[in-house]
Amino acid sequence: MGANSSSISELPENEYLQKLSGSEPISENDPFWNQLLSFSFTTPTNSADLKLLEEATISVCKSLVEKNPRTGNLGSLIKVFLSRTKELKISAECQNHLFIWQAHNALFIICCLLKVFISRMSEEELQLHFTYEEKAGPSSYGTECEDLIEELLCCLIQLIVEIPLLYPCQHTDSNWWKWLCSWYRGRYSGGVTSALGDITYSISLEAVTTLIVFLSCQLFHKEILRESIIHRYLMHGRCLPYTSRLVKTLLYNFIRQERSPPPGTHVFQQQTDGGGLLYGIASGVATGLWTVFTLGGVGSKASAQLEQCSPLASQSLLLLLVLANLTDAPDIPNPYRQAIMSFKNTQDNTAFSSSNPHAFQINFNSLYTALCEQQKSDQATLLLYMLLHQNSNMRTYVLARTDIENLVLPILEILYHVEERNSHHVYMALIILLILTEDDGFNRSIHEVILKNITWYAERVLTEISLGSLLILVVIRTIQYNMTRTRDKYLHTNCLAALANMSAQFRSLHQYAAQRIISLFSLLSKKHNKVLEQATQSLRGSLGSNDSPLPDYHFWEMSDCLHFSETKLRHAQDLNVIEEVIRMMLEIINSCLTNSLHHNPNLVYALLYKRDLFEQFRTHPSFQDIMQNIDLVISFFSSRLEQAGAELSVERVLEIIKQGAVALPKDRLRKFPELKFKYVEEEQPEEFFIPYVWSLVYNSAVALYWNPRDIQLFTMDSG
Repeated sequence: MGANSSSISELPENEYLQKLSGSEPISENDPFWNQLLSFSFTTPTNSADLKLLEEATISVCKSLVEKNPRTGNLGSLIKVFLSRTKELKISAECQNHLFIWQAHNALFIICCLLKVFISRMSEEELQLHFTYEEKAGPSSYGTECEDLIEELLCCLIQLIVEIPLLYPCQHTDSNWWKWLCSWYRGRYSGGVTSALGDITYSISLEAVTTLIVFLSCQLFHKEILRESIIHRYLMHGRCLPYTSRLVKTLLYNFIRQERSPPPGTHVFQQQTDGGGLLYGIASGVATGLWTVFTLGGVGSKASAQLEQCSPLASQSLLLLLVLANLTDAPDIPNPYRQAIMSFKNTQDNTAFSSSNPHAFQINFNSLYTALCEQQKSDQATLLLYMLLHQNSNMRTYVLARTDIENLVLPILEILYHVEERNSHHVYMALIILLILTEDDGFNRSIHEVILKNITWYAERVLTEISLGSLLILVVIRTIQYNMTRTRDKYLHTNCLAALANMSAQFRSLHQYAAQRIISLFSLLSKKHNKVLEQATQSLRGSLGSNDSPLPDYHFWEMSDCLHFSETKLRHAQDLNVIEEVIRMMLEIINSCLTNSLHHNPNLVYALLYKRDLFEQFRTHPSFQDIMQNIDLVISFFSSRLEQAGAELSVERVLEIIKQGAVALPKDRLRKFPELKFKYVEEEQPEEFFIPYVWSLVYNSAVALYWNPRDIQLFTMDSG
């Protein structure tokens, strides 16, 4: 049959794959590897391609799993890859210029095999496949064992941090890269970008992908992995010194958003005279195999989605999130999280703390721009959350920006389209707003930013509105959506906390924003009355008489509650929740009236227009204290409007309110503690974040496929 397989179904019978997975050991010096690795192809660009590939080669992989402990062929392949990368780094004058090409091809095969191995065996079993033995002689049983896992992991990290992407001569002082650039410029009319840059992009992407695959053992465990062999390698030993450089490189990959080269552009073409360096090799003995193996070769098309984005940027961000959310080791905190927590702006000249060896500098302006542009993806929003929550340098920088609307508007758009987003993405967007609203400067500045024509806001045409008023509108809309759909108390809590943080700084509220605040209170009031009626009926039914006098529901005793069934108890709990929310809304309105009444005539107007809503809460024991100020304001302005006469125009009413705001004695308003809420992560946050991050990897990783039946970490609808 030979090396040229004409269809996917023939791959299991291919002689090269059979030899790799066979029972005969293949030395790392065997010419077989040059034949296997000298192929030209386009790497698969979507999970559908990888699914077909995995299904077609599963018998080969199973054979390798069975026979590799005796043959060590996986180890030989890895040693061949390591030797190619060593040549790539140190052999500037090497006469064999195929090392980048073959290193990439070897890494692609390793990644495919690793994914199958990791999904089918424990880490301990995997480690045995990486431990190989060499016989010292025909009758000797002495062994020499090397741990290839650490060496391969370290090599992958070095590839990521040391290989420049495009125009490498402009990004490094390395003499061997300069020599290599010069050689390629003289050799190919397309220049470095079309020859060297494209293949280095591909090998960088493959290295990032392989690291993700190494860490994917978490997918196949329901519990959070706290003791992991792979984690231990990444947090100790040879990998540890590269921590900050790896985090920095992954961040810069995200910042640059380099587009992937068009399919096939990294394939080296022979010269027109037929004497090119790679002539005859790329089209030689292994080409037929790998054209099929990679599903269409250079003629296959990448998906439209990948053509519009950067696979390397997306994959780098996913790897960064995975690394940052590894659990701490028993003897060391996660160094990748430490690096994310401590990096500084390139313009910050203050000294780094000697206690943090993982600190580095990065261009905050470039990072901020990338974050603003990429918020439509869950992973970019999660990165923004991590930076604001964990890196005080980045948080201070973001809050000092004069163009904060560029960051806030994409977050608001996520919340506005809440029904189209998964719950985790909505949570992250809300928490980001909560973190931002902890800062008084932010709460003031957003009312000074005037926006025009917000096209995605469909309920009403907003030709001109402040960023602060738009934020209020979107958060209130989220609360209303949650009340009618998801009924998530956590969502309510974060929305109300953000509004409460802002309330003392409300300025020049748009009339529609003021109306929506009071409309939300109206909705809560109706909900309260309905729940109260249900709870009262439940208690009457429990007491056994429709005519029995009931104690006021505010003074129900434990003896009353003992009569409750589970349904009746739920009514009582619902009543407690709705009253907590009403209390918070009254506190938000009160905070605005006591701190910035003269800045918000539209809120006073809306309050007066719906004054009857508040009547039932004046004597309510849960609200009497907070109602004092609201009742005073309503009475004061109602009196002034009555004195002005009947049938006043809107303009005249607003004028009277503005005049009254100056005349209202401020000392008559009762002082309450300032409303301030601070976001704090719950205990064991990894229980939330690790499944979330891996669901993003499962759904978003470029050209990675896992069988959904094998996934244990999360249910398939949680991503």
